[in-house]
Amino acid sequence: MPPERTSLSHTHPRFREYVVGGVAALGLMVLIWAGSNQLANFDSALIGYAVGIVALTFAIVSRYARWLRMPSTGRYWRRGWQLVSSWESFRALPGLLPRAVLGQMVGQGFIRRRGLVRWFGHQCLFWGVIGATLITFPLVFGWLAFKLEPGSTETYRMFAFGFGTLTFDATSFFGWSMFHALNYTAVLVIAGCVVFLWRRFRDRAVIAGQSFGYDMMPLLMLVVISVTGILLTVSATLFEGSYYDFLVIIHMAAVVLTLVFIPYGKFFHVVQRPASVGIQMYNEINLRGGRQPCALCGEPLAPEQFVVDLKSTFDELGQDYTIDDESAPARHLSELCPRCKRVSRAGGYFALNGSSFAK
Repeated sequence: MPPERTSLSHTHPRFREYVVGGVAALGLMVLIWAGSNQLANFDSALIGYAVGIVALTFAIVSRYARWLRMPSTGRYWRRGWQLVSSWESFRALPGLLPRAVLGQMVGQGFIRRRGLVRWFGHQCLFWGVIGATLITFPLVFGWLAFKLEPGSTETYRMFAFGFGTLTFDATSFFGWSMFHALNYTAVLVIAGCVVFLWRRFRDRAVIAGQSFGYDMMPLLMLVVISVTGILLTVSATLFEGSYYDFLVIIHMAAVVLTLVFIPYGKFFHVVQRPASVGIQMYNEINLRGGRQPCALCGEPLAPEQFVVDLKSTFDELGQDYTIDDESAPARHLSELCPRCKRVSRAGGYFALNGSSFAK
C-alpha cells in the first residue's frame, strides 16, 4: 500500500514561515553589505559571528511567524495593530505606550513583585545581554569601525555606516571604555547568572521543575561567553597575548552555539516579551469601556472585547465550552467568573455521576 501523501494544507503554512525567515536573513545580508561600505569595513575575522547571526535571524523570524499563527497570539497581534490604527485608541498611546514599555520592558515590575533578588538578577542579565547585542552586532556587521586618525598613534575616529563621527584618545578612560565596553556587559551578565544559578541550586521549588538542557545550559553558556570575553582582555593586556588564539576559538564557539540555541530554547522568551506591551495596551484600552458582568452572578468579569476574542479563539481550536442545561439559558464558560466556573463544573459532575465522587 503506497504511503499516505501529505496534504498541501499541512505543508503550506510551514513553507510560508521558512520563506519569511529566508527573506529576513537575505535582508540582513543586504544591510550588512550596504552598512559596511560594501564590505570595506567588514572584518573577515568575524565572519563566523556574522554567519551565526544570519542563521539566528532566519530561525527567530520563522519561529516567530509560527508563533503568530497560533490562534491566541495571532488574535492579540491583530488586535494590537487595530488599536494603533484606530484614532480613538491612538489618542491614548502617548501616555499608554511609554507606561507599558517602562513597566513591561524596562522596569519589569512583574518580576520585582516576585522578589527583589530575582529582579536584580534579571535586570543584570537583561541590560548585560542588550548592551552586548547593541555593541557586538554592529561591530560584526561592519556598521561600526574604529580607525586611527592620520598622523596619530593614539587618536581614533569612530565610523558609523561609513560616516565619520566622534574622535577619542585611546589612552584615556573614555577611550579604554570604548574598546572594552563588552567587559562591562560581561560583568553584568555574570552577576545575573550567579543569582539564577544560586536559585537553581538552592530553591527546592525551582529544582523540582528544572531540566539541565532547558534551564541550566543557557546560563552556563552565558557564563562561558562572558568569562572567555574578559579573559581575552586579560590575555592581551597582562600576558602579552598568551593563549589568545585558543580563547578566541572557545569564545566564538560558545557565542555561535548560544545563537543557534536561542530560537529553540528558553531565551526565545526574550523575543516574545515585547508583545506583552501590546497585551497591556489591549487590556487597558478595552477596560475603559467597563467590564462585562458574569452571566450567573453578575459580578464584573472582563472587557467585552476580551470575552468575544476568547470565544473566537476557542472556536478556532475546535473547543466548545457552551453550557446548556434546563435551569438556565445557554452560556459560554468564558462568560463566567472563576467562582461560577467551579460551580458549573461541579454541577456538571454531579449531573453525570450523582452525589458521590466514586465512579
